[in-house]
This record gives sequence, structure tokens and C-alpha cells, in this order.
Amino acid sequence: MNRTFKTVASSDISISELMLPSNTNFSGKIHGGYILSLLDQIAFACASKFSGNYCVTASVDTVNFLKPIEVGELVTMKASVNFVGNSSMIVGIRVEAENIQTGKIKHCNSSYFTMVAKNSEGKSTLVPGLILSNMKDVRRYFNCIKQVSLKKEQNIHEEVFDYTSEESLESLKKYNVKLEL
Repeated sequence: MNRTFKTVASSDISISELMLPSNTNFSGKIHGGYILSLLDQIAFACASKFSGNYCVTASVDTVNFLKPIEVGELVTMKASVNFVGNSSMIVGIRVEAENIQTGKIKHCNSSYFTMVAKNSEGKSTLVPGLILSNMKDVRRYFNCIKQVSLKKEQNIHEEVFDYTSEESLESLKKYNVKLEL
């Protein structure tokens, strides 16, 4: 079977929503959990649009809350597929909040979700290959390669790391912890 290819731009999607008082946390800012819910929705839409299949969230790899979002701001989320594997895609999402009275826009969040395409039987299915059309696409793809590599390294480290060894336990002394085993 020949693999099809699609451009990063073919995955582009954006959503905008006015932030309401009902979405605030105890400090009066927009609740991070609400933003996470919106991030998951746009990641799903972006991955499904690109792959042509139902997609599920495999992992939330990075969520950087950079600036708080205020009630009354118009939040716009922009997503695109930055990397593809066989059945997985890394979706990059940028969150901006606009003060609709002044027009001032601030970058509030950057996130990366790994999504997996599923067929009608619920099995992982092949996604299109990715066409990189400009240097921004290339930069994002290389960043995802690093991200995937670090994730694999971390998983290997967790498998072989002996946290019970005397050396490991001794190394904890440099941190703000007290062992009472």
C-alpha cells in the first residue's frame, strides 16, 4: 500500500472563544483545567482532520502556562500536526488571548499532544506522511524528533533505574526531602 502525504498546512485549525466568569478559578483567572479541555478538543480536531480518522489522546507531552487568561478576553487556539509516526501525530498548539477592548494579544500557552488515529474497529491505523513546505515546518519537525527521543530515553531510564540502591538514595540528600524509610 502506498502512503499518502499531506502538508502541515492541511492540518491547520483554530478555535476562538470568549472567556466567561463561569470558567474562572479561585483567583479569578481562567481555570487551567478549562484550557486543558479546550486544548484536547482542538488536538482531536486537528489530528482527525489530518488523518481522516477518529483520534484519541495518547499523551499530553507539554503544557506551558505562560500568562494568565482574564475573564472577557478572546482566546484563540491554533493547532497543526508537527510530526507523524505510523499511527501517531504530535499536534502543536499555540494559545493567545486578546483583550477585545484594546486589541492587545498575549501568548498564554504552548502545548504538544500526541494523538493516535483509530480505524472503525478501534485499532491504530496508518496516518498520512507529512510534507514540510517551509523552514518553520522543518524546525517544528526537528523539535518533535528531539521530544520523541527524550521521551524514549526517559522510558528506558525508568525501566533500568534502580531507585532502591544505596547510591540512588544517597543522591536524594541534595534535594529538599527527608527520608524516613
